[in-house]
Amino acid sequence: MPYIKNIEHEKVVNLAGEVEYMPGQVISKTLAQNDAVSVTLFAFEKGEEIGTHDSKGDAMVTVLDGVGEFTVGGIKHVCKAGEALVMPATIPHAVYAAERFKMLLTVVFPLNE
Repeated sequence: MPYIKNIEHEKVVNLAGEVEYMPGQVISKTLAQNDAVSVTLFAFEKGEEIGTHDSKGDAMVTVLDGVGEFTVGGIKHVCKAGEALVMPATIPHAVYAAERFKMLLTVVFPLNE
């Protein structure tokens, strides 16, 4: 059983091409999920969002296409394709698509908690 799923192995892929934009939706595709880590691709259509929440793990977003807006602890950050942002564990954060964008989300969870 592979640890990384829903993506071809031993082949170079364009991550942004692995999720498609859909009108009025946030599309996600899980690549890995266990007690230690979560890796998920997202495509946000313009105007879509994930409301304020927090996580038990550190969350790192890497924007693959477009521009995403991330509010972390009340401070807004704008990330463009090729840029990344770490949202620390337990700090409230939200995601907003002022324009459509795609991102890779990697969350690393604490062990033994």
